Amino acid sequence: MSDMCCHKTKERSEKELKDLLNRLSRIEGQIRGIRGMVESSAYCTDILTQVSAVSAALNAFNKEIKTDTKQLRMDIYDDDTANKALADIKTFPITVQGNGDIN
Repeated sequence: MSDMCCHKTKERSEKELKDLLNRLSRIEGQIRGIRGMVESSAYCTDILTQVSAVSAALNAFNKEIKTDTKQLRMDIYDDDTANKALADIKTFPITVQGNGDIN
């Protein structure tokens, strides 16, 4: 992917990468399922139930990424860089409401 959104990178173990990609694949499948429900004029509450499930899955993904980021090996950074990284982490949104708003 040459069109990355930022220049910072993080090395992940094969297991960690596989787990994150599996989560995203499940979320993609859930979104496709919701699209199918909308296309087939499914009952609104059924769609909203699935949207809530996707929101919960996104929240879990966000939490996993945020937890992983907090576990950076700060010992390899100088104090200023470590403090900046921690300040950046604290600004990350972690929840997505059922209506799609990020908190």
